[in-house]
Amino acid sequence: MALTKEKKQEIIKRFAKDEKDTGSPEVQIAILTEEITTLTNHLKEHKHDYHSRRGMFKKVGQRRSLLNYLKKKDITRYREVVKQLGLRK
Repeated sequence: MALTKEKKQEIIKRFAKDEKDTGSPEVQIAILTEEITTLTNHLKEHKHDYHSRRGMFKKVGQRRSLLNYLKKKDITRYREVVKQLGLRK
């Protein structure tokens, strides 16, 4: 259920501004999105796993905060991340 090192490195490589960038909002949002997707699939099968559900809701809130921060700081970066991750319909 956890994100593998390889998958995490792949996400970091895709969204990082340079090779040492691991903590920019774009990278954090992408990692959280992957974790949320994994948890969503897990919860479809295990409907009564309320502990994991709470963790997922915390991750969704954290991602929401990062998206709001990015939107306030740089709207073009925000739009790019949303488009790449397919977050808005």
